[in-house]
Formats: sequence, C-alpha cells, structure tokens
Amino acid sequence: MSDPIIQVKNLKKIYNSGKPSEVRAVDDISFNVYQGETFGIAGESGSGKTTTGKLIMKLESITGGEIEFLGENLTEIKHRKDTLRFRKNIQMIFQDPFASLNPRLTVKEIIGGPLELHHLVSSHKERDQRVGELLEEVGLSASFAERYPTEFSGGQCQRIDIARAIALKPKVIVADEAISALDVSIQAQIVNLLRKLKREEGLTYIFIAHDLSMVKYISDRIAVMNRGKILELGEAEDLYQHPLHPYTKALLSAVPVPNPITEKKRERIIYNPTEQEKITNGSLMEIERKHYVYSEQK
Repeated sequence: MSDPIIQVKNLKKIYNSGKPSEVRAVDDISFNVYQGETFGIAGESGSGKTTTGKLIMKLESITGGEIEFLGENLTEIKHRKDTLRFRKNIQMIFQDPFASLNPRLTVKEIIGGPLELHHLVSSHKERDQRVGELLEEVGLSASFAERYPTEFSGGQCQRIDIARAIALKPKVIVADEAISALDVSIQAQIVNLLRKLKREEGLTYIFIAHDLSMVKYISDRIAVMNRGKILELGEAEDLYQHPLHPYTKALLSAVPVPNPITEKKRERIIYNPTEQEKITNGSLMEIERKHYVYSEQK
C-alpha cells in the first residue's frame, strides 16, 4: 500500500468528562486510510462511527489522541488560510439530503458557492458552466441549477450534495450514512454513482453506515465499531466471509437474505458482551494477515 492519507492514532472523544453522565463516544481507536481506497466504518446507532467522521472533518474537537491528514496534525490547523486548504481537500456527504442543503439558495448557489470561496472560478459565467458540468456528472440535468432543493426528491438532493462535495476536487470524501434516508432502489443508484466517481476522480472515501452488507459492497477495508471501539478491522471480503468477533457475527446475522426460503430459516445472533469484554484496556491484535480483532490485554 501507499503511504496513508489519513492516520488516526489513539483517538478519543469524551462528552461530560468526569461526570456521572460521561460518554466515551470514541474510545482509543487507531487506523489508517490509504490513497484511493474506500474505508468503511460499520456499527449500530451510538457506536461512535459518525463522531469519528466528524472528528476527521474537524467538526468536533478531539479529547485525546491525534489525526494526521496528509502528514499534518489536525490540531495544528488553526488559521483561516490553513483551514480553507484543509476544507478544500476533504469534503463530507451528509445523512439527510434535505437538511444538508439550504432551502433558500438555488442549486447554482449551493454548488457554486464553494467554487467562488476557493477562487476556482473567475466569473459568474464560468461558475454557471462548472455547476452545469457537475450536475451532469452526478446524473442530473444542467437546467436544474436554477431550482431550489425543495423541488427535488431525496435521491436528487443527495446527488446535488455529492456534486457539491466533488466540486472542489477533494482528495477525501467522508460519506456519513449517505444512503440510509433513501429508498432501497435509490440507495443502489447512489452507491453506484459513488463507485463511478471514485474510478473517474481517484477519490478516497470513508464510508460510514450501519448496513454491513452495503458497506461491504462499496468498501475495500471495513472497521466494525461498538461502544466507541473498533472491534474488528480487515479487508471487506475477508471480514464478511470469516468474521471473528462475536459482534461482527451478530451484525452479519441481521443482514436479510434475498431468498424467502433461506430468509425464513435465518437465525439472528444476539451479541451479549461478557464481563471480560466490557473491560476497556484492550487493543487490536492481528489474528490473520491484515485481519485485526479487539482483544483484552492480559
């Protein structure tokens, strides 16, 4: 593999630290994301996967540990010029396609605003032309540029959000539950669009979702999170075919099977962590080649 584009080292995010209501949303996790790959993060609601994405995007402050992006520590990015440079290289696709688009702005203003902010266009004419190209790139008509987000369906709004994300030609895109609010048929269209853009633009994705089957479809490697920790990390096919951690097995058992006979016989695995597994002084251990599982330190 090439050098990592993102390095996460012993990352922590604690809310209400030291209080009875303390929440360890992200609890001492480490992983690398490499240029050109799709790194999936899977887990149920409250597992810490979205918070991890926000920390990488500098939308939340880090409690402990560090994140390096292109060799630069995120905590050292403070000045406006450095922040703009960082924002240009990493963009986010949000979960709710309606809430992430300003209803008072036209599509042209939503997508063209970042282009003007980063001085990537020199005139309104050039901006409008580039917005039209971006809309067509994500499968929409250039004529949609004059409309408002309320005039579109959820799938169309998500395509507009993707067009905005790729407008600055970023190196990394964090897709946070980017398909969970959409119908199943639309989900497949959006995922295929993301794969197409990855091939054409050489993008690197961090794909966050709770549906392990969808994460497996798009990802090269997957990290499975629960209670703020990464419990298993490995290549997508290997993790899907040979899960090692009980929690991963429980997640996979919840994936529906598109066969009524097999689905009827499918047995759900319930994950009940033992007292030993509730101890928080473990770490990822390489059990097989490039396949890591959370294990308590003896």
